[in-house]
Amino acid sequence: MSTATSRRSDRRISPVFLGIVAVMAVSGWAVWTGFANKPGFAVFLFVTSAWVVSLCLHEYAHARTALHGGDISVGAKGYLTLNPLKYTHAMLSIVLPVIFVIMGGIGLPGGAVFIERGRIRGRWKHSLVSAAGPLTNVLFAIVCTAPFWLHALDGVPTEFRLALAFLALLQVTAAILNFLPVPGLDGYGVIEPWLSPGLRRQFEAIAPFGLLAVFACLWLLPPVNHAFFDAIHSVLRALGVSEYDTYWGQRLYRFWEHTADVPSLNG
Repeated sequence: MSTATSRRSDRRISPVFLGIVAVMAVSGWAVWTGFANKPGFAVFLFVTSAWVVSLCLHEYAHARTALHGGDISVGAKGYLTLNPLKYTHAMLSIVLPVIFVIMGGIGLPGGAVFIERGRIRGRWKHSLVSAAGPLTNVLFAIVCTAPFWLHALDGVPTEFRLALAFLALLQVTAAILNFLPVPGLDGYGVIEPWLSPGLRRQFEAIAPFGLLAVFACLWLLPPVNHAFFDAIHSVLRALGVSEYDTYWGQRLYRFWEHTADVPSLNG
């Protein structure tokens, strides 16, 4: 196989990713048209598949930025195909984030593409590689909330609006968590190139536990939890999304828990 042919193969969009996009499109259509008698399952499929698409794009953004920064190995690893099965730790990048959404409605940061940092020269390039992933979540959140901040909700079915609101909540949560300057998260990766070698060595030892520490604080310290979600809802309100929308969007998503107590959404 020639080098050019191999390069095209390395960047060809994976059928696995296209299948996930197809599920997102069909379930989104079902939510929009009211095809299902009970919209909860369609909302569940739409939000979950859209969330997985955003996770794939998050990892792709890291890899693509690394490619332009000098790490040409990302193509051979399959990172440019958007195939979630090619990630170094599919459990961390796809399975756990989906489980967290199902269990608690929180956008767990992914993070499982292995970048060969030694191939990348320049502190700014290293910072951009780390920032590219969460910036994708920011862009996804802007797209999801566009009907809200553009005041273009006329004609948008209520169920679809609520699904978009909950999906936006996940994206904002993921972006804020990822941008925290905690070792092991992308936010730390942004500032790491600018730290002294001594500090980097110290933080490297605790990087595997950074995300666990963040979630421990969120679950065990109510003031931290309240401050965190207040910040998320402040961002969403600025984008035109109310807590009412995200609340009922999540209740629709968790259709197996709520039946009779979910009000009619046609009015």
